[in-house]
Amino acid sequence: HVQLVESGGDTVEVGGSLRLSCTSRGFWYRSACMGWFRQTPGKEREGVAAIDNDGGIKYSEFAKGRFTVSKGGGRTALILQLDRLKPEDTGTYFCAAEGGCFVHSGDFFIPSYWGQGTQVTVS
Repeated sequence: HVQLVESGGDTVEVGGSLRLSCTSRGFWYRSACMGWFRQTPGKEREGVAAIDNDGGIKYSEFAKGRFTVSKGGGRTALILQLDRLKPEDTGTYFCAAEGGCFVHSGDFFIPSYWGQGTQVTVS
């Protein structure tokens, strides 16, 4: 049973920073992708950043230069550093994972596993 749990969401001022973490349980594949997706008001869920076990990394255009995805240590599987936050970054951020996957330059991977989400509010 795979379990992903996000933490770190909060309310911050414009230009502020947050660090989101994702802990995982029961998820291990030789090749795998983990990533962050978000649901912002009035929009469909979209990919933010993804990383695979070979170190491949992908960012959405809006995330480039402001957000940084990295692998964690121990139970912390994934981290997303959010800097220079804007009001349009407000939304629910989800940790997601898929086995047998590599990050590539096309569309974001389609996850089989999702966390419950953590709320980020920028005002």
